[in-house]
Amino acid sequence: MGPGVEWFDLVFELIDMRSFSNLWYWIALAVFWSSLSHFVLGVPFDMLVRARRRGGEAERDFEDMVRISVGRILGVVDHAGHFLAGFAAFALSGLATLGFYYRIEFAQAVFLLCAPLVPVSWVTVRAARRVRASGDRGEALRRHIQRARVWVQAIGMVSIFVTAMWGMYQNLSIGALGGWR
Repeated sequence: MGPGVEWFDLVFELIDMRSFSNLWYWIALAVFWSSLSHFVLGVPFDMLVRARRRGGEAERDFEDMVRISVGRILGVVDHAGHFLAGFAAFALSGLATLGFYYRIEFAQAVFLLCAPLVPVSWVTVRAARRVRASGDRGEALRRHIQRARVWVQAIGMVSIFVTAMWGMYQNLSIGALGGWR
């Protein structure tokens, strides 16, 4: 066998397609949800905390950042929302079919990572529409963002729990069937 085969084997050993037994998948899942709950409506949570504590210029920066992010989110949703929803439905149904009908673990892992983005997107768009409609500033605006963050975190907790349970089931069922390498 040539060096190409060894390289190919090395790559697939490092990137194990059995995702639920791979440490990198769980690290990626944790970073993914940490980022989603930190950047609610595209605004870093530390800006909200700084605006609450300091007020003044930090408050204005926070309000400007929310205004810009809300405009961007609603602009994308209003112009391409139907296309994005259709593409997401196509991609998620393809992943679900590959993962749960054809039993491809990598597709299951990606599905369990991406499927919760649907309710997170709904929470984000709903919060953006409420922020724009209310025109709130100061404490009321911070409450809107904080409420959306709590919803994203709740979705994340449920998602991580479901993913962990499914991952343990997959690992235990593979082990019980003698599928360990």
